[in-house]
Amino acid sequence: MGAVIFSDVHADAGAIAALSACIRTPSFLESFGPIDRVINLGDLLHRGDHPKEAMEKIHTLSRDYQLISVMGNHDHAYLHGLLVSGSDAASMYRHEQLRDSPLLSIFERMPMEWSDNGMLFVHGGPMELGTQTLRLKCWQRLSHQSGDSFTGYHYTAGMAFDALQARGLTHLCCGHQHKHVCCRKTAQGIVEQPIEFLPLPMKKTETNMELEVARIPLDLPTINRVGGCHGKEPEFAYTDYSTFSYIRIV
Repeated sequence: MGAVIFSDVHADAGAIAALSACIRTPSFLESFGPIDRVINLGDLLHRGDHPKEAMEKIHTLSRDYQLISVMGNHDHAYLHGLLVSGSDAASMYRHEQLRDSPLLSIFERMPMEWSDNGMLFVHGGPMELGTQTLRLKCWQRLSHQSGDSFTGYHYTAGMAFDALQARGLTHLCCGHQHKHVCCRKTAQGIVEQPIEFLPLPMKKTETNMELEVARIPLDLPTINRVGGCHGKEPEFAYTDYSTFSYIRIV
């Protein structure tokens, strides 16, 4: 059983198109394994200039694969009319044009989290902190120190592992902060695992893309934070629940 995971598209239609093309190639399937589902960790909207086109590509993915989605903080802000930074005038205008579109149906009853095979998938964090906006799971942020912040509640890796254990879960997969991070709970304590990307050959007859990958074994409790699927080098991930692969399109 395998899952492709992405986060923080931020209305970048080109990035989600690149991901979609990549995962369909025989080389990708040979390198990683079958794709049973695609998991969106949130923040499809805001900041980028092509929300309509990005959402159309997300809907195409949902027709071709089982798509699991959880709410992102920018999605939450857009749906509730909350102001957040990062969107220029063109982005704000194009997002407003999308307000009554059926493309937004994906957000209906979208959960804050989803779990499978001992892994919790969430945009921000796993903490149960009530209903105040900045304490919602989609607004929480992994940090070295805990506490409330104007950017969302900050939690530590230790707090996350305790929350997972209390629920009978082992691993956390999140996005939100656009930078890949891996923390592992060892017998000696919690350590940040270096993520070392290596080139992954792709057949030129299939695609002009080049990939880099870093593989992390899931033999210990692990927090995997996925980098953002936007910009010139979009990132995403693949897991078969025994290994977690960070992937970058370069």
